[in-house]
Amino acid sequence: MKRWFVFLMVVAFFPAVAGTGTLEIGGKVTHSDVKMLDVSGEKVSLADVAKENGLLVMFSSNTCPFVQQWESRFPEIKKWADKNNVGMIVLNSNYKNRDGVDSYEEMQKRAREKNYNFYYVVDKESKIANAFGGQTTPHVFLFDSRMELVYKGAIDDNYKSADAVKQAYLKDAISSIAKGENVAIAETKPIGCSIKRKQD
Repeated sequence: MKRWFVFLMVVAFFPAVAGTGTLEIGGKVTHSDVKMLDVSGEKVSLADVAKENGLLVMFSSNTCPFVQQWESRFPEIKKWADKNNVGMIVLNSNYKNRDGVDSYEEMQKRAREKNYNFYYVVDKESKIANAFGGQTTPHVFLFDSRMELVYKGAIDDNYKSADAVKQAYLKDAISSIAKGENVAIAETKPIGCSIKRKQD
């Protein structure tokens, strides 16, 4: 048990990987026209999913314990994004697990089992993760109506329990951009498993 806890702490605070980009607050979305395969069989891009008030991009995976703790909140986040006219797309960038636990077939299975109500796509060769500087699963990037980054980091301040959340960083940020207001907390530390990316 202790060994597993230590492992989680290591992957939770895994540093940014050398060779990747880092999208800073205020930076413009990149690679928005890259088509990615959704679990439905449809190919979509970030530009396709964006709505009037912006776009939420979340890096995720199938088996990360942190994702599984937060996962029950994903559908509610989608509803909140819809309510505020913000598009939502979830990317699986785990290139090194593509023939195993993060294969396309396993993504489809996960989406069915958990009743995903949002796009869940393959980030082929970790292209978007590398461009944004995505570090963990989960790791969220929120863009406003101008497609400028206004928030990045964790979903909220308690991955263990939705009932114990004191600061809903992502939902608060979505509310702010829908109102045309500045996001009060623009960046938090992402907590999760390291993205098993492809590097050049």
